[in-house]
Amino acid sequence: MTLIRTVEISRQLAAYIEATATREDDVWRRLREETSKLSAGGMQIGADQARLLGWLVRLIGARRALEIGTFTGASALSVASALPADGSMVCCDVSEAWTSIARRYWAEAGVADKIDLRLGPALDTLAALQMQGDRFDFAFIDADKEPIQSYVEAALSLVRGGGLIAVDNTLWGGAVADPSRRDPDTAAIDAFNRRITDDPRVDAVQLTVGDGITLLRVRTDDSGGGSG
Repeated sequence: MTLIRTVEISRQLAAYIEATATREDDVWRRLREETSKLSAGGMQIGADQARLLGWLVRLIGARRALEIGTFTGASALSVASALPADGSMVCCDVSEAWTSIARRYWAEAGVADKIDLRLGPALDTLAALQMQGDRFDFAFIDADKEPIQSYVEAALSLVRGGGLIAVDNTLWGGAVADPSRRDPDTAAIDAFNRRITDDPRVDAVQLTVGDGITLLRVRTDDSGGGSG
């Protein structure tokens, strides 16, 4: 097997990328700084990934977005800011404490009216959205990892044909390539990675941004993805 030529992201190179390829407004920067002080602060997405999410939303002209796993709201802030003035998004999370931080910054950034935060088990929220016949243009999945395939299946039923689903942490710190790592989270992500490439319902590409992000374009000719 021929190995793909890659560039190792050193601290110096990461700092360069952040300086040249990302732009943080004051609200997003302060949210990131506050989140970094939390014990779980490492779950926060980086500035490069936030910029990518906003870019994707604008690229496809998304008007409705879905997020599974919100934490302190940095990714939702990026997505909501990229939506048009009449756009909207549904955010799923279980933590009142973490999302209370998110609400403060969403309000300050002027996007709170676009965001419908639903607290509770995400699969329950997603089932309710399915029952209501809701449709979305874009979805971001960044929640607990063991049920990753269930989240993707739900998103596939909710995102329109031609829409995008972004799945975070698909490299899992490199653990997916380590055969000695078979804990439930790593095993679930690895199974997803191996399965999704051949899934006829989507066009899939994995990027090495952040901890790995896999993009799924829902094919328009599949009934599971809806009509375009």
